[in-house]
Amino acid sequence: MHPKLEKQFRERAVALGESGDPAVLPELVELTLSPVANVRRLAASAIGKLAGLADSKGAVTALQPLLQDGHPQVRQYAAKALGTYGVSARGALADLRDMAINPAEKEYNHDGAKRAIELIEEAGRILEQQAEHCCQRCGVKLEPDEYVRSRQAFQRPFCNYCFDEVFLERRNFETKVELQKNIRAKDGTWVQSDGERLICEILDEERIRYRYDERFRILDGYAIRPDFYLPEFDVYIEYWGMDTADYKIGMLKKQQLYQQQGKKLVSLFPEDRSGMREKLLSKLGKYR
Repeated sequence: MHPKLEKQFRERAVALGESGDPAVLPELVELTLSPVANVRRLAASAIGKLAGLADSKGAVTALQPLLQDGHPQVRQYAAKALGTYGVSARGALADLRDMAINPAEKEYNHDGAKRAIELIEEAGRILEQQAEHCCQRCGVKLEPDEYVRSRQAFQRPFCNYCFDEVFLERRNFETKVELQKNIRAKDGTWVQSDGERLICEILDEERIRYRYDERFRILDGYAIRPDFYLPEFDVYIEYWGMDTADYKIGMLKKQQLYQQQGKKLVSLFPEDRSGMREKLLSKLGKYR
């Protein structure tokens, strides 16, 4: 690009950012696509200055790809701008967290990404505190202490009355699950089915550390209980051992949650038992 034209684009980006006019966002979005890093950097900065005025979704959509830009200062200004959009930029948190710990990244970008994360998360906390919350079960308005208590315990809002009911239901469920663990694997783990026993023994023989039936891990506000978790590979294993309609509905919902959260899931079924070792190790091979 000719130096004079580049200068015009740089000056234009600065002027648009200073204008305070939300209508200029589309033009700034175009400037973020410039082949010149300095223009992209200034366009990102300008979009940040329009926070609270311009369309948040459009702004964040334009800024987030710049976190992967080949020029470190473009990434720096994109992170800073995203921080100004608060909760609207929650979708960029994963990329910002990667940027904050990437050993190949510039130190100032580590700091900038961390600051943006702090701003976005703080905005989320403020919004949460200001919102009115109702019991998920009975619909009554919650007092602040009720909301905090239930979110800490169940990650869902319940009034004190419903909290006690849910607590008892969960405790009874836990007891029922423990009573169903009547099959012992070679390593001493008690499981609920012969298929799970096979999985335990294969993992133990392969010296792969696992946690069986670990207490509720929270995915997207839902409580789930994975059959196996492999901490070395951050992989979940589910043995789908039943064939009832209700079980299949729950299975599909659980699989959807894993997918939505980007979790690594290995699914196994009763028909896999005859070749369980080969099938399990083959599926794990994608993540090892």
